[in-house]
Amino acid sequence: MSDRQDSRNVRDVYVHEQVADGFGTVGIRPLDAEGDADVVHGWVSEERAAFWGMNGLTRDQVAEIYAHMADLDTHHAFLTELDGEPVALLQTYEPTEDRVGECYPVEPGDIGIHLLLAPADGRGARPGWSAALMGAFASFVLVGLDRPRVVVDPDVRNEKAVARFLRQGFEEGPVVTLPEIDLPDVYLPEKKAQLAFLRREVAFPG
Repeated sequence: MSDRQDSRNVRDVYVHEQVADGFGTVGIRPLDAEGDADVVHGWVSEERAAFWGMNGLTRDQVAEIYAHMADLDTHHAFLTELDGEPVALLQTYEPTEDRVGECYPVEPGDIGIHLLLAPADGRGARPGWSAALMGAFASFVLVGLDRPRVVVDPDVRNEKAVARFLRQGFEEGPVVTLPEIDLPDVYLPEKKAQLAFLRREVAFPG
């Protein structure tokens, strides 16, 4: 199988798909580190994505980071599409295998997520879109992956992200300082984060 065929097949596999009323069909699929590198590099290079921590990286460096993540059992990256067009980057991780696990009492079944929304397209921001997208993510993680609780750790200075999670029903947790990670394969600077949590019974009552 050629690289091109393999890349195309990856794009055809949605691990979650649902209709977002008024917007279209949201599909979540595993990120193709090489095939999606141009799209992801374009997003993470923008000033608006400064809190993502990849400003200044080359396209190949971004591809290498996600190729490394693809080899992990505890951290996963997904590209989210709306009617086949890329609209967001979703990462999931096991808190017990991440630095956030040092900062709060992890409960059995907890799962962490990082979320980067694509910039608004030529039609501009659409009211209700981020809420619809967040609903799809919650359905995928809490129901599809059968997890009881989601934890998020946006930078405390990223007020838009914090507000977005709280509007979606997340419960505000403590402000914590995530420790610096300095390993051969990954470097993460110290980060002051606002933790927030969403339980399945809150997102999907009854």
